[in-house]
Amino acid sequence: MLPRGRSFRAHFRLVLVSISLSEFALRKVRLRSGEATISQLMRILLYNPDNGVTRNFMPHLWMFLLQSITPAAHEVLLIDGNARPMNERQLVAFIREKQIGLVGIGSMTRMVARAYRMADAIRAAGVPVVMGGPHVTEVPDEALGRDGGPRHADAVALGEADETWPQIVADAARGELREIYAPVDESGKERKPSLQPYPSIPWERLDLDQFNMVPKVARPLLQRHANGWHSVHLIPIESGRGCPYGCEFCTVTGFFGDSIRFRSNESVVDELLRLKKHARKNRSQVIVFFIDDNFAINIKRTKSLLRDIIDAGAQLPWIAQISANLLRDEELVDLIEASHGKWIFIGMESIDPVNLADVNKSFNKPAEYAAVLDRLAKRDIYAITSFIVGLDNDTPGVADRTLEQIASWPPGLPVFGQITPFPSTPLYDRLLKAGRLTRPKHWLEFAPYQMANTPLKMSIDQTHAELDKAWTESYSPQRNAMALESIADKPFKIRVMHFAMRMFFRGIYFPQMTKRAWLKLIVDNRRSIFKLVTAGVGKWRASKKEVAAAGAPRESIQGTEGSVRARSA
Repeated sequence: MLPRGRSFRAHFRLVLVSISLSEFALRKVRLRSGEATISQLMRILLYNPDNGVTRNFMPHLWMFLLQSITPAAHEVLLIDGNARPMNERQLVAFIREKQIGLVGIGSMTRMVARAYRMADAIRAAGVPVVMGGPHVTEVPDEALGRDGGPRHADAVALGEADETWPQIVADAARGELREIYAPVDESGKERKPSLQPYPSIPWERLDLDQFNMVPKVARPLLQRHANGWHSVHLIPIESGRGCPYGCEFCTVTGFFGDSIRFRSNESVVDELLRLKKHARKNRSQVIVFFIDDNFAINIKRTKSLLRDIIDAGAQLPWIAQISANLLRDEELVDLIEASHGKWIFIGMESIDPVNLADVNKSFNKPAEYAAVLDRLAKRDIYAITSFIVGLDNDTPGVADRTLEQIASWPPGLPVFGQITPFPSTPLYDRLLKAGRLTRPKHWLEFAPYQMANTPLKMSIDQTHAELDKAWTESYSPQRNAMALESIADKPFKIRVMHFAMRMFFRGIYFPQMTKRAWLKLIVDNRRSIFKLVTAGVGKWRASKKEVAAAGAPRESIQGTEGSVRARSA
């Protein structure tokens, strides 16, 4: 499977399976007379390039999935540039040090320019590269240099790679990589892999230290004073693939198809139980992100899965993407709460019904947004709400209008992105035909949050200004303080979680990858932090008093009993 390409969502979403092969050391061995020549142990590197904005958010599932289905004779190494950033020279040095023979690179559209640069450096060092993912699937000639540009890959894997991966490994072992691998049946028709059975990813045995979301500077303090919070991992899990909605701007339906394939409930529950056991053993925190593009697309099945999670005691805090129209169901929301769902990602996109109709998302009803968010908040579940700026009916002031609506809702985590035409989507084709693409290959000159097409009712500069205003006001120290104040009656743990999430989500737009940037963020939000610390100290003191008060009577009774025994003796 290959990573999905979805503009601003790429930062926190679970991007699915992608393919790219890693490095190998190929060694041929001649067997006894009459037997064929075979290759022995291969060393494979799977590499995901960084996105240039955030780091250390969530590991990409595709690497772990392909690692788990690689034949055990081969060694697979993983590097996610978001957690372990490297430049070209450093990555090539690593490859040489580990004697890697083939590198696999998976990338979303927004990261493909960097992926190509890394691939070029690796190939220049004499190591073959295989690339995959939604972008490469849609424009394979670009990676193979068939479109008049430079060649970046020795081979490409199209579509989901669950079934083609073994063939890729076998061909690479023989030194006979083909240029293109595609999952097709005997008649040449594309075949989607079943998710039953599903590979078992051994999370409990993997070294996930590079994906610890807690800044290194804070870990020693939290290890001493915050039980289990020195290590926090956001783990991607998929329970199904595919989406029937076909939103105009989205790559998912084109890549994964419009029919939904599900894992068995049992396999999902087993994975959660193993993660929960691992977290307890290591006194760490695990948060699960169900990266399905619509976790509740089949409500009956989702309810069944959540009931099984509850019955098995497999609850872990989790996040998932669910469209607003499916959250009308009260029973579903009750089950989300009981199974420990904490945050729901909702692609609202716009508060304007005309915009939603334009991008084939009329199933979103802006009039229902407030009721949906209230329904969640009553159960201490909050929303990550995404909005697109620069849609055809947007005009100057769209940020103010959207922020006004957001301010009337329960506190959440709004995220904003410009409309982005990804290759081979209906949106891209429409804008190309209309002559509105200003940068037809915008991904080759990637610039964060920069438009690649001309909006209809405002300029590109106005769109950028609206986007900046939406982010700046949503995550200002003042707005952070207001969000905390609105949940002042909630348990301390919920307030801390909410504030921490706001700090991380701010980093989606504003660069905060250095100690100085984090220090400035802390100083700017010092009043909110002081209130939380004060509340935390008060809670700690109160709990100590409760323990002391509860212990005093027992000690008194024990002392009396001791005296009685002494007298009777």
